[in-house]
Amino acid sequence: MLISLITYAVMVLQSTLGDEPAFVLCHPTRPTVQIVVPKNEVESVRLAVADLVLDIQKVTGKKLMVSDEIEANVKHIFIHTNQDQAREESYTIKTVKGNLYITGNNELGTIFGIYHFAEHYLGVDPMYFWTDREPPRRAVLQWKKIDVQSSKPTFKYRGWFINDEDLLTEWYETNGKRNIDYPFYQQVVSPQIMEKVCETALRLKFNLIIPASFIDIRNPAEAALVKEASKRGLFVSMHHVEPMGVSAFTYFNYWKAKDGTKPLFSYFSNREKVEEVWRVYAQEWAKYPKVIWQIGLRGIGDRPMWLADPNTPQTDADRGKLISEAMSFQMDLIRSIDKRPNPAVTTTLWAEGSTLNQAGHLSIPEKVTIVFADNSPGWRWQTDFFQTKRLPTNNYGVYYHHQLWGSGPHLIPIVAPAKTQAVLGQAVAKGDTTYCIMNVSNIREFALGIAASAQMLQDFNHFNLEKFKQQWFGNHYGPQAKAVQELYQIYFDAFVVSEQTSTPILMDGQTNSLAAGILRELKLQISNPPAYQAALQKKKQETEESKWIKSAIGDMLSGDLSNSALLQKVQQQKRSFEKADSLAQIISPDLSPTQKAFFQTDFLAPLKIILGLQIWLEQALQAKMATDENRLQDSRAHLQNALAAFALIKAGQSLKSQGEKWQHWYRGDKKMNLLQKESLTQEVLNLLN
Repeated sequence: MLISLITYAVMVLQSTLGDEPAFVLCHPTRPTVQIVVPKNEVESVRLAVADLVLDIQKVTGKKLMVSDEIEANVKHIFIHTNQDQAREESYTIKTVKGNLYITGNNELGTIFGIYHFAEHYLGVDPMYFWTDREPPRRAVLQWKKIDVQSSKPTFKYRGWFINDEDLLTEWYETNGKRNIDYPFYQQVVSPQIMEKVCETALRLKFNLIIPASFIDIRNPAEAALVKEASKRGLFVSMHHVEPMGVSAFTYFNYWKAKDGTKPLFSYFSNREKVEEVWRVYAQEWAKYPKVIWQIGLRGIGDRPMWLADPNTPQTDADRGKLISEAMSFQMDLIRSIDKRPNPAVTTTLWAEGSTLNQAGHLSIPEKVTIVFADNSPGWRWQTDFFQTKRLPTNNYGVYYHHQLWGSGPHLIPIVAPAKTQAVLGQAVAKGDTTYCIMNVSNIREFALGIAASAQMLQDFNHFNLEKFKQQWFGNHYGPQAKAVQELYQIYFDAFVVSEQTSTPILMDGQTNSLAAGILRELKLQISNPPAYQAALQKKKQETEESKWIKSAIGDMLSGDLSNSALLQKVQQQKRSFEKADSLAQIISPDLSPTQKAFFQTDFLAPLKIILGLQIWLEQALQAKMATDENRLQDSRAHLQNALAAFALIKAGQSLKSQGEKWQHWYRGDKKMNLLQKESLTQEVLNLLN
């Protein structure tokens, strides 16, 4: 007590002499600090305050009290929102007379200020939940002066799209089920996990989320995801395949519940029925105060609507007119439903939307934010990004993929931060900074890319890539940071690219699709040669869907390489991964237990998965070539090797599933569906035994 009184007297003396006292958050001889939050503070801020309490407890071992009344004889953290809409999302963090003040100009500003303090002064990793990197314990925490004033974010709306979230759906058990005629997403992500998703996004200063694929907001389990995001203060929006919150699956659910029918999902043939569903769902979405509307027209399974309705006009001009009419109706509907003066509205030019817009066939309403998409995930913008004239009547933004099912990345990271910086830099140069949504899928696979992107979207012009990498690798790998950083670069540089498109052709999704396609051909070739020959002829015929795929998402395909040419690419990429694996074994022993655990989950696990996939494809290709030459014994040997490659894939999955928290991480693997691919490989091998 004597030490405490003496210290207090010194502090008073310093104050009277004009020497500002330090803010002491934690000290063995000081009273516990109190957090003061006004009674009228909103729920989202209070949730961030609760996170701050836990953060401080992690670091100091002390749990601070939160009150709306000021306790005497202790120092305080004052958290307050002043509702100055002129500077939205800004915040200040200041020490004054030994107290700490975190003040935001709106609720998100206050939230970001809280998390800024947690990251930069407590040492809390914004992605701690996904990286398992906890802050070090400290007995003393004090700062002579803190004076932080946030700057205006580069991108106004900065968000996550939790898309193709198969791993998240079944990682934690939930009672929520989806009514969807689709082999994916039968289960809804646990609200417990969505809470952590939203917390992480906010810690990284994202302000927007599309919380799932194909949300049916009239399903309580799915609506719970939107409610969680809204409760945390985030803007909420919709997948581009579900304008007005309505996907084809939602449309079918609506009519099944209403009259037991399943009408054709077509704005051309069933316009009144489609518009009825839009009206109903717009009413539901409008209940959320910070919705960002999505308008447009998409079909079943992220395909053009006309693929399911052959009566739809066949010319691009007529199809563009149809989409334009839909957007005009949707804008009128939004104006009648949403009572905000200027509700945010977007339209995403993905696939056919991009090609039709580029050709001048779309009439996009004024004040709508036009969102350009990349083609080949994270690698480059589609052509319309470069050729579209920006109009003063619209705003512009971008849709960027860290993940993209079909081609990949999905189970592994592929896009290096340098590539992201180059691509986003083009958007900044164009002024397309009203909106940026990032497809992050299951999140955990893309820790490095997400962390880098968060800083770029917040302050692109001051983002320093080398400084970021030094900090990120230093935080995770300590003295071995430089060696590990070089190893990551070897990994990113390993992916071969097409000579025609300069985009990757052997990402995990592409590799998966190629190997599975070869095995299905082999199965038919061995079991039913006449049917196989007929299938070859049919394959040469161009269908409406094949034409759409080639024009809209051609950059994601591996091209028209022969099996022998493709094999050379596969083996080239495999050798680079094998080099990375060898170097990893040299570096790993020098890491601390905590560093090694992260190294295994963030680097070695995806490396083993992609290396296993490469071997699987390599052996499947060689089995096909041997079968074509009637070398069935060689084909059998290659298929045995292909089957053995799954042991390496499972070893990678095992590394990423260590510990009770992560033991079920791959339980929801429905997209790559590697267990089914292993069974397919065994099935083809059995045909030759």
